[in-house]
Amino acid sequence: MSDTPKGSRKTGQDFESTLSSSDTKVAAFERKHRGVMDTIQHVLHLNPTLVPVMVLVASVLIFSLPMVTEGKFLTMFNLSLVMQQVSIIGILAAAQSLIILTAGIDLSVGALMIFSAVVMGLTGVNLGMPSFVALILGFVVAIGGGLVNGLFVTRVKLPPFIVTLGTWYIFLSILRLLTGSQSIRSQDLDAEAPFLKIFGSFISLGSARITFGVILMILVFAVLWYMLNKTAWGRHVYAIGDDKEAAELAGIKTDRMLLTVYMMAGLVVGIAAWASIGRVGSISPNAFAEANLQSITAVVIGGISLFGGRGSILGPLFGALIVGVFESGLRLAGLDVQWQVFAIGWLIILAVAIDQWIRKVSA
Repeated sequence: MSDTPKGSRKTGQDFESTLSSSDTKVAAFERKHRGVMDTIQHVLHLNPTLVPVMVLVASVLIFSLPMVTEGKFLTMFNLSLVMQQVSIIGILAAAQSLIILTAGIDLSVGALMIFSAVVMGLTGVNLGMPSFVALILGFVVAIGGGLVNGLFVTRVKLPPFIVTLGTWYIFLSILRLLTGSQSIRSQDLDAEAPFLKIFGSFISLGSARITFGVILMILVFAVLWYMLNKTAWGRHVYAIGDDKEAAELAGIKTDRMLLTVYMMAGLVVGIAAWASIGRVGSISPNAFAEANLQSITAVVIGGISLFGGRGSILGPLFGALIVGVFESGLRLAGLDVQWQVFAIGWLIILAVAIDQWIRKVSA
């Protein structure tokens, strides 16, 4: 038996009449109007490579002015020379990018590259092994060095900065012990293992000289772009860099992925080692002393965030070219070499400041 009084019961028609008189407005969220700076910030957030491209174009235009370099900069020969000069650092920057995208950093890439090149040279020249065997052993060293870094980061749980700072010293000491701090001469390479110098060969296009090393650099970036943008492996790399804990909750085996990233970076370092032999023409344990910092410089100027998870692999290519253009342009302008270092230092600070500003979009 119902406790509701008979007179207070509402029929279906009463509910319909109540419904028809109710508010029919649909909930809506107020759309915030974007100002000019907000729009620019949003566009740069969606296109992280846009800034380095604009800087590269602007620097080329400035150094092309007759009053700056007297018309010496914008020539086919000089532009191809810039490409040659940045080819090795560009490839190293590609390896560095893989690590930084996971919110890590690798201070050992330069030392590992020379270590790998030394192994290639010693086995090919001093031991008289076939060039392909020397190359395989050099790549084993490079990938193995990446694996060692990855194991310390994933298994021992040490910060990448500390691990790679330590392995930088370890790799340097080993390669100097192996060589006695002596270089492997160009004549010896020509006689015993000329194939190791293949990336020093070039194609002439008018006054321009396009070396095989430049072509290799472009191919490396093209392959990595495909891997990072068109494969599940690449999406996992970005996910780990953006938020490792969230990536684990999403089912990504983060430690295993990080191992593959460090080994892939080691493979790219091995490619740089092979290309460096052709670029320099000899193998010196003291070559590319600043390669670690130069690779990080190219990555930062190229728009990849040091905090991980954001940026395009093509950015470091433009970053390396920007450094090369500034060095060439300022040299042709007759300025002291220290002004080149001064300008690059400001470029790094500016690039990080822009990255911090762009990151506020996602904050």
